[in-house]
Amino acid sequence: MLRRFRAVVFVHGCFWHGHDCPLFRMPGTRREFWEAKIGRNQERDAEVREALHLAGWRSLTVWECAIRGTRRLNFDELLDGISRWVEGDAAMAEFGGIS
Repeated sequence: MLRRFRAVVFVHGCFWHGHDCPLFRMPGTRREFWEAKIGRNQERDAEVREALHLAGWRSLTVWECAIRGTRRLNFDELLDGISRWVEGDAAMAEFGGIS
């Protein structure tokens, strides 16, 4: 939480939050359980972002794939992008791995 900028930064694991990237793959066993678990995580993420937005906060999501894996972003470029977002005025943004 960056109070001075009214900004919150989330770092989400691609598996646990069901990100559409190479780091996420739905398990083949207990599929119903995992679909419900990950689906509820996604619903909660949306609820939290909306509550923050209504309270006047901005939110940034940095996905795991932006930090690790074969499609990760250049670290200096990622930090620069985060800094620009924090100092800017966009209400929401996301950083994921290279498509």
